[in-house]
Amino acid sequence: MDIKKIVSDIVNKVKNDPSIAANFTKDPVKTVEGLIGVDLPADQVKSITEKVQKEISGKASGLGGVVDKVKGLFG
Repeated sequence: MDIKKIVSDIVNKVKNDPSIAANFTKDPVKTVEGLIGVDLPADQVKSITEKVQKEISGKASGLGGVVDKVKGLFG
């Protein structure tokens, strides 16, 4: 199982589908479980969920601090 691909696919779905994004915001673990369609142990689902959250916030790529600084410039 390619976790990086799973995370990438989920990030794309969350970013491109407002209903999935809303569900992910409310209950990220349940949303991830539904999107992957595979029964994984809770610790693996939590790990995937955390990686997706980091990717969405820009922190996994090291851009989180830069994004926050740019936001600060505009109010």
